[in-house]
Amino acid sequence: MATWNSRGLRGSTLEDLLNRTNEKYAENGLALIQKIPTPITPINIDKETRHITLAYFDQKSTVDYIGAIQGIPVCFDAKECHTDTFPLANVHPHQVRFMEQFEKQDGIAFILIYFTHRDEFYYLRFADLYSFWQRAEEGGRKSFRYEELDASYFLPKVSGVLVPYLQALQKDLEARD
Repeated sequence: MATWNSRGLRGSTLEDLLNRTNEKYAENGLALIQKIPTPITPINIDKETRHITLAYFDQKSTVDYIGAIQGIPVCFDAKECHTDTFPLANVHPHQVRFMEQFEKQDGIAFILIYFTHRDEFYYLRFADLYSFWQRAEEGGRKSFRYEELDASYFLPKVSGVLVPYLQALQKDLEARD
C-alpha cells in the first residue's frame, strides 16, 4: 500500500496549469474535462487544522483527467519530466490498460508531458506510448528520449492558453482517419 507524502506533489505545477487551461476551455464551450481525484484513506488528521497528515491510496487510479471535447470522449494523464529521457516507470501498467480499453471504446487517450528544463509541453499519442511500452516489454529501452518524439506534437505557445493541447488532439484525430 502506497503512503501519501510530498512526492505526490511533484506534478502539481503541471496540474495547476492544466486545471486553468481546462477551465478556459469549458468557459469557451470547447471542452468539459474533469480532474479525477485519487481516492485516499486518512490515517492521521491534525485536530487543530483538520488537515490530513498521513494517508494511503485506496486503489490504483486510472488517469488524471477525463471528459469530452466537442463530443469526443478523452482521457489523459499529466507527467513532468526534468531531463530529456522519460522513464516508462512513470506510467503504470494499469494506466496503460485503462487507456487501451478507453481507445477500444472509440475514445482518445494521451499523455501530456511537461519537459520542465525546456519549458516545453508534449502531446504523447497513446499509439506512440504503446509502441514505447511494447519495446520495453520486449526487453528494449525502459524509457524514451526527447529525440524520439514526433516534433509536430510539441505544443505551440498560444496567447491566453497555458497548455494548448486541442491543436495536437486535432492532429491526432486526423492521423486516425
